[in-house]
Amino acid sequence: MLKIFEFRITFLLILCLNLVACSDTNQPKTYPFVYTEMIMGTSFTIKITTLPAAVKIETLKNQIKNLLDKLNGDLSTYEPKSALSLFNQKLSSDWQIIPNSLLIVLVEAQRISQLSAGAFDISVGKLVNLWGFGVEPMHFSAPDDNILKKVLATLGYQHLLIDKPASKIKKQQPELYLDLSAIAKGYAVDQVALLLEVQEINDYMVEIGGEIRLKGQNISGAGWKIAIEKPTSEKRVIQKVVSISNIAMATSGDYRNFFELEGKRYSHTIDPRTGRPITHQLASVTILNNSAMTADALATAIMVLGEDEGYRLAQQQNIAALFIIKTTEGFVEKSSSAFIKFFKETS
Repeated sequence: MLKIFEFRITFLLILCLNLVACSDTNQPKTYPFVYTEMIMGTSFTIKITTLPAAVKIETLKNQIKNLLDKLNGDLSTYEPKSALSLFNQKLSSDWQIIPNSLLIVLVEAQRISQLSAGAFDISVGKLVNLWGFGVEPMHFSAPDDNILKKVLATLGYQHLLIDKPASKIKKQQPELYLDLSAIAKGYAVDQVALLLEVQEINDYMVEIGGEIRLKGQNISGAGWKIAIEKPTSEKRVIQKVVSISNIAMATSGDYRNFFELEGKRYSHTIDPRTGRPITHQLASVTILNNSAMTADALATAIMVLGEDEGYRLAQQQNIAALFIIKTTEGFVEKSSSAFIKFFKETS
């Protein structure tokens, strides 16, 4: 019997609280700038607490939309003419010049791949598609072992070569296919935040597909309150609320996108090292970092590694990480030393 749990959400949805606050006169305070729309196959929300007089709302919205459209045209696998898609389509080992945004993301992706010993690998897209969780039509079945081996032979972040000074990349494996869904949204968050800060906007929340960056204060004059969801597929329940600012946050979980076949559960989170869905007990991991791009990638890497390997990496690399782990008695939390230290320093 096949059970489908298909939410098409790559990462754990982060719920943003305190969107409206009340003043002493019980009149609701509203943000002078709120912008919500769709991009990169997901939604984005931007809230600004204080808008400088020189900044016009419609002009800023156009600037944000133009920026996100440009990044989508560079980094998306859903856009057949994006810079990334054109690279994927060429079965060539020639050097190819790429836009700076793609170069930046690829350099950081390779760094996280090396740091995690391959648990993070942007060449995993073919595997994701093979298991029915990618851009191709859903089929909800475990692939044949022989097919899986053939696909695995075409993967590997080490087959991507980068010439950073020349802004060029090349494939050592002609069939190499790159998918930036586990890092591109974080990069887009960082770029929107930079756009705001250049215009002296210093109190904001930028969220794209659950990846988030916060600065300054919310409309109540306090830190931004963010809810981390309990990792359960039945209904949305808050696990933990944190008050944070001047930081980026990303969460990865395995409970919003999976299928069950003959009593076995198949997660959308694929381990690039084995070619198979993860089977450990880590339900979700939340990462804090100055860069949303880095937080985005680290969340996926640690989600693949699991509660033991992932925790060791977080401790060794001073990564601020909150683990929510499945047990027979429910969910338990485990925080890295850097995660605990962050809240001690900001309290």
